[in-house]
Amino acid sequence: MVIKIPPKVNKAMEILRAKGHTAYVVGGAVRDSLLGVESQDWDIATSALPAQTVDAFDGYRVIETGIKHGTVTVLMDGTPLEITTYRIESGYSDNRHPDSVVFTDRIADDLARRDLTVNAIAYSPEAGFVNPYGGIEDIKSGLLRCVGDPDRRFGEDALRIMRVLRFSQTLGFDIEGKTADSVRRSYRLLANISVERILSELLKTLRVCGKEFLLEYADVIFFILPELAPMRDCTQNHERHIYDVWGHTAAAVEAAPEDEEIRLAMLFHDSGKPLCKTTDENGTDHFHSHGKISREIAYATLERLKASARLRDHVCTLVEYHDFMPELISKATYRKYLGLLGEKTIRELFDVRAADISAQNPAFLSEGMAAIALGRAKLDEIIAEDSCLRLRDLKINGNDIKALGIEPSPLTGELLDELFGEVLNDKIKNDRQALIARAAELITERRNNGNGKN
Repeated sequence: MVIKIPPKVNKAMEILRAKGHTAYVVGGAVRDSLLGVESQDWDIATSALPAQTVDAFDGYRVIETGIKHGTVTVLMDGTPLEITTYRIESGYSDNRHPDSVVFTDRIADDLARRDLTVNAIAYSPEAGFVNPYGGIEDIKSGLLRCVGDPDRRFGEDALRIMRVLRFSQTLGFDIEGKTADSVRRSYRLLANISVERILSELLKTLRVCGKEFLLEYADVIFFILPELAPMRDCTQNHERHIYDVWGHTAAAVEAAPEDEEIRLAMLFHDSGKPLCKTTDENGTDHFHSHGKISREIAYATLERLKASARLRDHVCTLVEYHDFMPELISKATYRKYLGLLGEKTIRELFDVRAADISAQNPAFLSEGMAAIALGRAKLDEIIAEDSCLRLRDLKINGNDIKALGIEPSPLTGELLDELFGEVLNDKIKNDRQALIARAAELITERRNNGNGKN
């Protein structure tokens, strides 16, 4: 098989070879090419020492930020390419970074330090494939296997534990037995990894993972997210449920759209249930106000993981309102929710609720999906009406109030708020002339009551 290397990458390899060095494309780009997937991230490994790489690209902009570990970035016609000297690493005292890096002129030595066999393949147009660990065969078999001893690989860089779990889901590959056993032995090493990196890998995994994955590797999930552990074995003796809380959560994540933030919300949406569970005299379990409690848990957890404020707040909103049932409320109340949450979030809440219902007792599935369809239809109707959803949408403002003889004052805001409330509740149309006339009436009423000001 011949890999189609992008012209700029091929040009960089030719420059290195012209200087007497060997050069290969390595890592994910080779793996993806063998899978028939177009890659956007191409890395080059070379026998050239870092200083020799810099010299080879005289005339090009070279960034030496990773030169200590052998990596330089070359801008090839504006495209950044990472070029790294073949290296041998040792002594990972922090379970993340090598204590020692020694350069070598053998590509096989460089491949030996990589995490998985499917990522330990090199290719050049002249030499073809270098495949010392059977990565090509593992790709054909759909298997993820560590290079060498998996305990050693995970001890070198504990983040590899999260990576192998992610690859199992993104590639749809099985994890080889010894590698899977090592994941279960080694996951506590993740305590040495920054929470930001943990969150990044978790989000990528959640986007594509399934129910069985979350159940099989629950111990890993609960180690990095101990706030979720009480959900396991928390029973739900209720006609609408067939799983315990964790089983339901895993099924709900799988049923959600492949969106990182929606799936993260599904992971937390019932996290508060163990804290508010009650059982009535008939033996039926109830979880009153669990949405708000789940939001508090999600907020604290995402703070701990140093998530961005935008991500944290958005996920927490989806968690808190995951039981939103607009088909049961009036248009006026629906408009208030739209003003509070926004159309995009409301539409996402339908996806959240659909995933939630899909993970419950299938006897109620049709009923639940029909209710969601009604809610979506009502939303479309409200949007089509060009409704006034926020105060700023009102077709009257402070200048109009001033023209009626009211100087800027707290009364201006009171009048606008009252008009907005009447529009929301369908007492008056959001029409400028109608609103001005109504504002005049309200001013007259206040003056008659001694509350108006000239």
